[in-house]
Amino acid sequence: MSKRTVYVGAYAPYKPLSRVAVSLRAKWHLRNAGISVSRPGSHTLRHTCVQPLVDAGFSLKTIEDFLGHRTPDATRIYAKVNIEALREVALGDGEEVL
Repeated sequence: MSKRTVYVGAYAPYKPLSRVAVSLRAKWHLRNAGISVSRPGSHTLRHTCVQPLVDAGFSLKTIEDFLGHRTPDATRIYAKVNIEALREVALGDGEEVL
């Protein structure tokens, strides 16, 4: 398995950007943009990227491969039930869903 690394230096010695540095940079940009989320950081960006795949019905295996997860358990967090959509189906006549 190859290791994916991001390098940001233009001059040697080239050092990989740490996961913490990526998360802190994402947190800074989210706050700077005025985006208020409960857990600002790189995982918020991952969830934002993956949610449309879940909504479009991609398999968890496809999403797992896309994210580079090693186990299905790590991907299952994205399979949460959309309670509001479920409530609309349960309380309404369901015609909009069909």
